[in-house]
Amino acid sequence: MSEFKVIETQEQLDAIIGERVKRAEKKAAEQYADYEDLKTKVSTYEQQIADLSGQLKDNETKQGEFSTQIEDLTNKVHEYETASVKTKVALELGLPYQLASKLSGDTEEAIREDAKKMAEFVAKPAAPMGELEPDQPDNGKDSALYDMARAIGKESY
Repeated sequence: MSEFKVIETQEQLDAIIGERVKRAEKKAAEQYADYEDLKTKVSTYEQQIADLSGQLKDNETKQGEFSTQIEDLTNKVHEYETASVKTKVALELGLPYQLASKLSGDTEEAIREDAKKMAEFVAKPAAPMGELEPDQPDNGKDSALYDMARAIGKESY
């Protein structure tokens, strides 16, 4: 170590302090030489974070919309499949097409059971009845009697 010298003037103090300040500035300059580069990188990264945060919010909004849309489309597909099964079962069991939408159930088995119950109540149309009377005779006398009998049958009481 060097020997201590008493500082007697302001100039001596300024010189000593100036040297010390220069050494500290030199050391700081060496130590923090890349400070401006780091500062630029930080501002660049902060801008990228802000941009990506905005994109993330937009993507979350779009994802929510897509989820809703997928749910709606899934429900529609389920409705169409159910309607198709109802129609198929109704036609298999001889129910009119118009009654297919009245069937209830979520599975084909449940729909089939409901269709069987409904088929019990739906009357099947009877075959049209033929004329029970024999053909009208060609002669005039009998033909007049047949016309008179038909006229009596059509009268309302």
